[in-house]
Amino acid sequence: MNLVAGLRELVIQTVSAPEPTLGQRLGRGVLRLAAVGYGAAVRARNAAYTLGLLPAHRLTCRVVCVGNLTVGGTGKTPTVAAAATLLLAAGRKVCILLRGYGRAGAGTRIVSDGRDLLVDWQEGGDEAVLLAGLLPGVPVVVGADRVEAGRLALRSFGPDTILLDDGFQHRRLHRDADLVLLDGTDPFGGDQLLPRGRLREPVAALGRAHAILVTRRDQVDDLATLRRSLAERAPGVPVAWAVHRPSRVVDVRSGCAMPPASLQGKRVVAVSGIATPESFLRTIRQVGATPAGVLTFPDHHPFTREDRTRIGGEAQRVGAECIVTTEKDAVRLGRDLPAGPPTLALGIQVALVEGEEIVARLLAIPAGGIGNG
Repeated sequence: MNLVAGLRELVIQTVSAPEPTLGQRLGRGVLRLAAVGYGAAVRARNAAYTLGLLPAHRLTCRVVCVGNLTVGGTGKTPTVAAAATLLLAAGRKVCILLRGYGRAGAGTRIVSDGRDLLVDWQEGGDEAVLLAGLLPGVPVVVGADRVEAGRLALRSFGPDTILLDDGFQHRRLHRDADLVLLDGTDPFGGDQLLPRGRLREPVAALGRAHAILVTRRDQVDDLATLRRSLAERAPGVPVAWAVHRPSRVVDVRSGCAMPPASLQGKRVVAVSGIATPESFLRTIRQVGATPAGVLTFPDHHPFTREDRTRIGGEAQRVGAECIVTTEKDAVRLGRDLPAGPPTLALGIQVALVEGEEIVARLLAIPAGGIGNG
């Protein structure tokens, strides 16, 4: 993924340069060719599953996938957390499956049995550990082979519903419902496949979805145009709409939770290692804090001692009252925190603003159990 990010950065520099250098022009050509080859491979693989040449394995429980078309940044983790909460409230027995991006461990592992955290983030992945902490009572299993992970979940916990986090492209595991998330500010990833753009597969793949959830609805510049575009590019697929809202602030050292308003008026250093750091900065400003310093790291970045020293130094340089990071980054920071002011994790929740009945139908729960907004 670091190679992909580097190639994409080369394209950005090439496009933005008034007179691209020879190296930039060559880089753009390499990315264009790579995207063509990648697209051909994706289409061939999808065709093989559609024609039954490659089998999809069924589990003996309902499987609901929360996925997307683009690389990172649509809000899958808070959406999975919200879906699990709704299913629990409806009396369902839920388990979550993830690949476990960024983990050093191999094979399939139980991250949480619903009571205790059984592995650390290095072995289980930051998103899995975060979900385990947010969802007591919900087992979390990771593994690149989601079929094997699902079978382990069934043997160990006997769920009636499995939530497959980020598995829209993992077609080996049959799912009963696919919810595809689109970021309202960039729903189609610039219409360019990896590595030239952010699309994992062509937009036409939305036709496989049972429903679409557009996130960050409040940040969409032209809502009417986006609605028309979705109707044209994913005809017949129902669309729900949601916003991201700050939910809480947690002191990483003590675990003490506070309302988001506790950041209002504070001068902070913003630290993030996520796919869309700009969205994190918007949220910080939304709660009334001032990002006096900003430090951005790659997605799933494992923080080092040097990183912590740099963060603490930046907080001292700008006179910050606190260091603010995302909940996912807080998992990777652990308790070995930067020196200086307190480190706080700003939590995000996904709130439905339109399409309650669509999400309820997909989760197979009563529509009255979902509260909009």
